[in-house]
Amino acid sequence: MTSPCSQHEHRVTASETARSEPDQTSSVPGRRTTQLDWAGTVARLVLGGVLLVAGLAKVADPVESVTAVRAYQLLPESMERFAGYGLPFLELGLALLLLAGFATRIAAVLGGLLMIGFVIGIVSAWARGLSIDCGCFGGGGVVDPAEVDYLTPLLRDAGLVLLAGYLTWRPRTMLAVDRRPPVDQLEAKGSSWPAG
Repeated sequence: MTSPCSQHEHRVTASETARSEPDQTSSVPGRRTTQLDWAGTVARLVLGGVLLVAGLAKVADPVESVTAVRAYQLLPESMERFAGYGLPFLELGLALLLLAGFATRIAAVLGGLLMIGFVIGIVSAWARGLSIDCGCFGGGGVVDPAEVDYLTPLLRDAGLVLLAGYLTWRPRTMLAVDRRPPVDQLEAKGSSWPAG
């Protein structure tokens, strides 16, 4: 017959063993969350980096930026100047937000819409048989038909739309100003993230 004392010792030992053994079921979702966070980080930095390079190239010569916008023949003349001068600063603003990881979802939505606009512009120019340089990284305007390449910028911008879509769906990334602890970690610690 087992004594009450030995039964108590058995229960204590069993509970200590359960605590010491790693929870295999909870570690898998945690690892997947970390992988998704890093995937989002790569998407954020790539999208932000492309916007930064494009914005810097255009802001260095705003007149050339207006020429590139005008070559698409899509906007009224008054809007061409506004778009040509304003686009570089929009790209730089979104780039800084994305690279810092601040307001990531908003920056991703706006960046994605911008890329969709670029895709529409390139497809339109291609369909109308225009011979222009896309002006994506400075330059732009009418070029020799032999120099026209619409496919490369089209594929690039479509890929950037996908990255923006991923960040819109899942804006939580590593190395970001607006990073928050996962909800399950907050609940486990019994704490809440400060508002702001």
